[in-house]
Amino acid sequence: MRSPRRPRCPPVAEPDPQHTDESEETVATTTAHRPGDPLDQAAARAFRLTWPAVLGGVALLALAALVSVTQGAAGLSVEGVLRSLVGALPGLSVEQTLTDQQQAVLWQIRLPRTALAALVGASLAVAGAGYQGVFRNPLADPYLLGVSAGAGLGAVLALGFGLDLSWGPVGALPAAAFVGALLAVTGSVVVARGSFRDPATLLLAGVAMAALFSASQTFALQRLDQTAAREVLSWLFGRLATHGWPPVLLLLPYVLLAGLVLLLHARHLDVLRLGDDEARALGLSPARSRLVVVGAATLITAAAVSVSGLIGFVGLVTPHVVRLLVGHSYRVLVPLSALVGAAFLTIADVGARTLAAPAELPVGVITAFVGAPFFSFVLWRGRQDP
Repeated sequence: MRSPRRPRCPPVAEPDPQHTDESEETVATTTAHRPGDPLDQAAARAFRLTWPAVLGGVALLALAALVSVTQGAAGLSVEGVLRSLVGALPGLSVEQTLTDQQQAVLWQIRLPRTALAALVGASLAVAGAGYQGVFRNPLADPYLLGVSAGAGLGAVLALGFGLDLSWGPVGALPAAAFVGALLAVTGSVVVARGSFRDPATLLLAGVAMAALFSASQTFALQRLDQTAAREVLSWLFGRLATHGWPPVLLLLPYVLLAGLVLLLHARHLDVLRLGDDEARALGLSPARSRLVVVGAATLITAAAVSVSGLIGFVGLVTPHVVRLLVGHSYRVLVPLSALVGAAFLTIADVGARTLAAPAELPVGVITAFVGAPFFSFVLWRGRQDP
């Protein structure tokens, strides 16, 4: 007697890795943010391994600062500068080799300008990294939401029409540029109805507001005489003031406060790279995180622009350089962008002071000459990748 035939079980289909709901990379990255997970511990170890890169960035900035304070018509020697710096430390007495006039040049002109270049470069670089993380767009830069157009209009009104918004130690030009930049970004947020859930809407609102402020700036420039228009254009191309330490002291609190906020939200930017749904699943509010990052990046950009004018490509190129060197994690990208951006603008300022001596080039021209070809090469190389 034949035994009854057993029903065949349908074959179990092998999962197709190309049609799964979540790719292995997404799952691995998502679980890397769960506390206590081994992958999270591995990410922390990888972050600690980037300290040599941080030390390298500090060394690069120190070298750039030393080159900046020694190059120029005054002819300051490296040994003399180092002796002067060491002698300024409390409790140390070092024989000085610089003359009194050279000491004055070092402490009243060279060091303030070098410190200002480093602070402005760091500000624009971390702001660019923050904007790129929020909008998940490598083409985002600190001027995306109309900061440059608003600051430019404020500068035109201050230099050409006598608008005086100064308060305390803040002069009329920095105050007008700062207020104009904040007004432009506020207008972008209002046009987007305060929606930080949809970055594309905020981006388009920024484009519209930048066009409006740029048109107003051009209209105002047409009514200026030749001398005032030349001064405004010089500011718009970017320049670093040599008026001693007040601009540095004005910018420093914004750099410390906004930079700390961006550094503390670097992990949020890593989570936002996964998408809003994954961020909510991990307990993060995408809209709130974008609001904080955009607010801090805008504040630090407006403060930098108010004392230096419009300096392009620092906030756009610097994060790309850091990504090529250390990867895409914003916990590493934000602090290293600050160091590399500070060193880059410091060296660019040396070129602005020396390439056409005794005349001085706008530092924004130097950053464009260096940044534009490099960024073009990065885009071309990316198109060649399969």
